[in-house]
Amino acid sequence: MIRVLVVAASSVIRAGLFAVLTSDPRLVIAGSSSNLDVLSTEITQLQPDVVLLDLSGHPQDIEWKQQYPTAIIVIVDESKSIDLEAALRAGVRGVLLNVCTESEIIAAVEAVASGLVVLHPDAIEYLLNLSELSASNPALLNPVQALTPREIEVLDMLSSGLSNKAIAKRLHISEHTVKFHVSSIFQKLGVSTRTEAVTVGVRLGLIML
Repeated sequence: MIRVLVVAASSVIRAGLFAVLTSDPRLVIAGSSSNLDVLSTEITQLQPDVVLLDLSGHPQDIEWKQQYPTAIIVIVDESKSIDLEAALRAGVRGVLLNVCTESEIIAAVEAVASGLVVLHPDAIEYLLNLSELSASNPALLNPVQALTPREIEVLDMLSSGLSNKAIAKRLHISEHTVKFHVSSIFQKLGVSTRTEAVTVGVRLGLIML
């Protein structure tokens, strides 16, 4: 039996994942949670074999700053919506998109429980592209490690030509915070203008025009 901890902010998504997992007799629900802030505590208390973590719509709700003792499978809107490199270092062993099928979820849980790593083809392609770009231009810092999801969001808005004030209003943050993010983006991408930042962002696949 494989014990699975289900973590999702949405009660509807939790119920859906419950239904998928309980359809396979080899899987058992170890517990569930809607609070991502207590993920470490839940893992320690429940001792699951696998954590199924839904981050679709909430890519910024978790920071991969620690090593989790249990293999984690994350479900996301798109591969580039999370810090893939940091997530893998933290213990993530599976990345699925929220359009995955029930059979894909079950297969991923069983594979990860067996010690394998399961990545959606989009995630693999994204990582390979970043690796190739890094190898061809060592001066560019790996954006998977460098830019946070929020910084990528700001970079995307820069590509639309939005001013700091407009970005602040849209993200419901202060203009000072936006300036901080822009400065950080410039430093991490090794650029000095918005145009250069957008150009590098597009080249690295972080944003699309």
